Parts: sequence; C-alpha cells; structure tokens
Amino acid sequence: MKKLILVRHAKSDWPEETEDFDRPLADKGLAEAMHMSRFMKNNNVAIDYFVSSPAVRALNTCKIFNQAYHLTITTNEKLYNPSESNFESVIYDLDDNVSSVAFFSHNNGISNFANSISEDIFHFPTCGVAGFEIDCNSWSEFEGAKKKLLFFYDPGKI
Repeated sequence: MKKLILVRHAKSDWPEETEDFDRPLADKGLAEAMHMSRFMKNNNVAIDYFVSSPAVRALNTCKIFNQAYHLTITTNEKLYNPSESNFESVIYDLDDNVSSVAFFSHNNGISNFANSISEDIFHFPTCGVAGFEIDCNSWSEFEGAKKKLLFFYDPGKI
C-alpha cells in the first residue's frame, strides 16, 4: 500500500508588480500552514517525502509543514499550473522506497486531479489536505490501482 497526500498551498498574497510564481504567503496562510501541519503530525499522518511546486507560495507551505516533519523536500515544476497528467508523471517518477508522499500544489489542478482519482467531489480550500490509500506496491502501478480516500481536512474546520 502507498499513500498519496495532496496539499493545496496556504493562503497567498498578491502584492503589486509580483509575478504569479513569486506570490508569497499571506499572514493568514502562514498561520493556516502551521496549524494544519501540527494537526496532521499530532494525528499521526505519516509522510516519508515532500514534493512541491517551486512557486514561492507552495514551497513556503511545504517548508512550514517540514518544521513538523523534518523530511527531504524536492521541487518539481510539473506541480506548478498542473494538469491531471502532470501529477501522474510526478507519481511515476517516485522511488518505490517512498511509502507515503505529500505533493504541494495549486488549484485548479490539485482539485481536478483529486476528482479524477476519487468519487468524492473536491474543491480544495487554501491549505486543504486530502489523503488517499493507493492499493499498489510500486508507484508504476498507480493508474490501475484501487484508490481510497482516507481523509480530507479543511483548515477552517479543524
């Protein structure tokens, strides 16, 4: 069994003359990310590896989560403005030693991807987190594997 955790970046700001890629987290986003990461760690949500969009708001969300988890972080540009196939491409590149991975990414792609692998209807709020159990031994088996929603956390409701 593998676990895939999808995390939408926390609430961001959009200062004047700032490119989309360089948008920072808002103060609310910093608080959301700290709250959510502690909640997940305190509820024993195991994660082995973080992969983040390189965009500032996603990577900073990932770094805040890493204050609780202390893992290796990698970035993958496929998680910035992603399509469903971008997520799958990143999944297929994972090492099979990784049992549980968290992807830090953006809407609409992250919601669309979650909807493509689940019968539940998703619209991720900022810093929303969904966890899936993937019935496979190798990430290469992802497409045909049975997928089960384990949890969906909205930071405004925890």
